Amino acid sequence: MPGPTRRQALGAAIGIAAGGALVGVTSASADTVTAVTSSEGSAPGRTGSPGSFDEVFEGRRIQGTPAEAHADAHAHAHAGHTGYRVLIDGRELPVMQHGKSGWSSTINHYERFATPLEAARTAVISLKGAVVVPFDPTA
Repeated sequence: MPGPTRRQALGAAIGIAAGGALVGVTSASADTVTAVTSSEGSAPGRTGSPGSFDEVFEGRRIQGTPAEAHADAHAHAHAGHTGYRVLIDGRELPVMQHGKSGWSSTINHYERFATPLEAARTAVISLKGAVVVPFDPTA
């Protein structure tokens, strides 16, 4: 009986490597979700909704408020960028909620985060001291 072909062996090796990487990412995400959720808290009477936050992270001021707190300021908002407002040093960082799969920002739009605070912290790290540039989809 002939053994597996090179293509089958390579496919199996890639599958095992991808599975191992997925397990590592999942366990790291679970640790981060627990830590961020416990430190951020929720607004009273709203389960699962992130509350407001205001903190200094790596020398940058990060602020976040739910949509109800700034509904009048979002008359110019574009679809998908409403629901939560995040500011880094007073400049808006557009964030978007992806149902139950988490949050993303314009800085890290291919990554999902458990909360807007986690997305903002990661954006601060990614910016490496640069300022947030206003997002204009018509430009």
